[in-house]
Amino acid sequence: MNFDRVLIIAEAGVNHNGDIDKAIELIDVASKAGVDIVKFQTFRADKIVSKAAKKAKYQSKNIDNEDDSQYNMLKSLELSEKDHQTLINECQKREIQFLSTAFDVEGIDFLNQFALPFFKSPSGEITNYPYLKCLAETGKPVVLSTGMADMQEIESALKVLTDYGLTKNDITVLHCNTEYPTPMQDVNLKAMNSIAERFKVQVGYSDHTLGIEVPVAAVALGAKIIEKHFTLDRNLPGPDHRASLEPGELRDMVTAIRNTEKAISGNGKKEPSPSEAENKQVARKSIHTNRAIEAGEILKEEDIIPLRPGNGISPMKWKDIIGKAVNRPYETMEILTWDSLE
Repeated sequence: MNFDRVLIIAEAGVNHNGDIDKAIELIDVASKAGVDIVKFQTFRADKIVSKAAKKAKYQSKNIDNEDDSQYNMLKSLELSEKDHQTLINECQKREIQFLSTAFDVEGIDFLNQFALPFFKSPSGEITNYPYLKCLAETGKPVVLSTGMADMQEIESALKVLTDYGLTKNDITVLHCNTEYPTPMQDVNLKAMNSIAERFKVQVGYSDHTLGIEVPVAAVALGAKIIEKHFTLDRNLPGPDHRASLEPGELRDMVTAIRNTEKAISGNGKKEPSPSEAENKQVARKSIHTNRAIEAGEILKEEDIIPLRPGNGISPMKWKDIIGKAVNRPYETMEILTWDSLE
């Protein structure tokens, strides 16, 4: 996949809390923030989790009720087939790309009927062979999240994807940490570039830290895709709200990423930019006289001084000036010129 600029995915995920109106409001927030894609999640609790499965520690903490069932939590967060079509229509109205992550083969087949630009594989499915095989067989590009994975697991997942029809040019690998929120000391952002170097793939970053600093830093390090959870209100009940950006923060992140892109887009040569060229004369210095000097006098070091502006002889020519005679009188602090020196 090739992008003209960093692709920003606003992860609505399950932050709609099972309410289609909240989901539509999330689309509206994402569109106004200027992101490229708003992403949801496609799953049936019956297909991805047993009724005996317990919530993750962060999920229990963020939801804060006595029900420890992961199944019940996910069941309340499902989107129906009708909901999907509604959200796609709402995205089209706002001219923002719809995307959703499937969590099983059935979900991949369902999403494949829509004109999605690529499939997003969540971190939990990186060791799911039939899931990865199905993704590859769609022929669509894949964005692969790698939370909880090591290099060997990434290599194995890439092998499945490439064995069943994709090339590495079709795949973008996202460095990720799946603690919500991720402690800063656990981000290990350098691992993103380690992935790029080892596997020769395009990379990005899926962020679960608080704030916007880390995704912006990832862009500076070369991320081509940024994914970030967002919510209408961080205080809402639900598994992911606490580690999500609120609307104003999402806008700030987009602005910071676009500014960072501009800042790293130069040609790499150290040379004056057009905007700073006119400041040379103001900020730099020229050689001036340090006292009144008569015509014919030989200049000594104590007779000259570097002063602004910088539109005369550069102080780097200091040694060339000493010992020369002036052919006209000079006042104190007058700028020296080459045509007055002999």
